[in-house]
Amino acid sequence: MARPAYESWVREILRCPVGGHELVDVVDDAGEPALQCAVDCGGPGQRRRYPIKDGIPVLLADDAVLVQA
Repeated sequence: MARPAYESWVREILRCPVGGHELVDVVDDAGEPALQCAVDCGGPGQRRRYPIKDGIPVLLADDAVLVQA
């Protein structure tokens, strides 16, 4: 699946709602686009990954998945 295209100004302001970190584009385990913290968030070696549903980032802490960096 192709990653969603956002205007550059929108992409620049998207941040992790928990740690305020920059988010980078990734693909989740199911091959779907997602956004993930660029730095550890949740503990050493852990980062939060947020799903993108229907082209819209779901930046809710409860919907985030902790993954190993």
